[in-house]
Amino acid sequence: MLLPAALTSSMLYFQMVIMAGTVMLAYYFEYTDTFTVNVQGFFCHDSAYRKPYPGPEDSSAVPPVLLYSLAAGVPVLVIIVGETAVFCLQLATRDFENQEKTILTGDCCYINPLVRRTVRFLGIYTFGLFATDIFVNAGQVVTGNLAPHFLALCKPNYTALGCQQYTQFISGEEACTGNPDLIMRARKTFPSKEAALSVYAAMYLTMYITNTIKAKGTRLAKPVLCLGLMCLAFLTGLNRVAEYRNHWSDVIAGFLVGISIAVFLVVCVVNNFKGRQAENEHIHMDNLAQMPTISIPRVESPLEKVCRNQPIENGEEAHSQERSFKDCLARLFSWIMGISHCEHLQLRTTSLPSQKSHDIEADGFSLHWTSSLFTIHS
Repeated sequence: MLLPAALTSSMLYFQMVIMAGTVMLAYYFEYTDTFTVNVQGFFCHDSAYRKPYPGPEDSSAVPPVLLYSLAAGVPVLVIIVGETAVFCLQLATRDFENQEKTILTGDCCYINPLVRRTVRFLGIYTFGLFATDIFVNAGQVVTGNLAPHFLALCKPNYTALGCQQYTQFISGEEACTGNPDLIMRARKTFPSKEAALSVYAAMYLTMYITNTIKAKGTRLAKPVLCLGLMCLAFLTGLNRVAEYRNHWSDVIAGFLVGISIAVFLVVCVVNNFKGRQAENEHIHMDNLAQMPTISIPRVESPLEKVCRNQPIENGEEAHSQERSFKDCLARLFSWIMGISHCEHLQLRTTSLPSQKSHDIEADGFSLHWTSSLFTIHS
């Protein structure tokens, strides 16, 4: 797609501003107290929140460091390797000139398709990763849903609270006597961030592999690889439930958030990883379909002129009337379409110094023409 340099620069600047704003918003949600978490109450001795404390996040089977490293590193590696392989195959098949290019400055400076596609796909993936984090943190702040091990960290004084019945509802931050930081973390579980990030990365890579790799012999390799990625994301969510760090509802909500963002970005933003050339071709075909049709006047063929304007001599007037226009046209048509099947058809070509002459004889009917004149003799 060819764009002026000023317009391209302004669009790039606008995209960088959006990316910077997304990163800053994710930072404020994650590491600051700018957004206050909703304080949700609980019932006395509620069994849904009486699970044992599983320990800090670093002691989990899928620690945050491992999860974030895989979510950030594996897609980058797969996309770079995949785009490099596709680019090398295009060069080998001499299909490089048909690929999309984007003008930066003037009419001579182009971005390499390998660099342009790689940067675009990785940029969209990074944006989606931060967008998923923002959606998850916003849901956790608004709902303030309690973790299964909340009461183990809250350590409420049931005697002071007067919890004589299980149906008594307790609200307020003063009800807890435990570590405030751990209690605040236990109030942020819906939806599950680990489930959302893992399934987002797996879904984005799955759709990339499915839409990009078209080589023969990958009918089983692609499904195995894609299902393996989705299985790892699913096991991450199961691990959060098994360790009493999230409820089933938290994990399912995280899966829905991650899948929705990945599908939206792949389908609506990067056009199923087909690039901008496919979009431009689709728009061009739509414009052609909307163009008005042009009627071209019918041009009379030379054969019709020959049959209509054949010369008639005085002595042959009666004989020529017996041979109708239909008979003449049928004979000429049989010569054109069945020259290899006419037994009595002979073709003789002579070359003259100034013009070419051709004589055709078939069943007493002859056709003579030069480069400037057609005549028919019987």
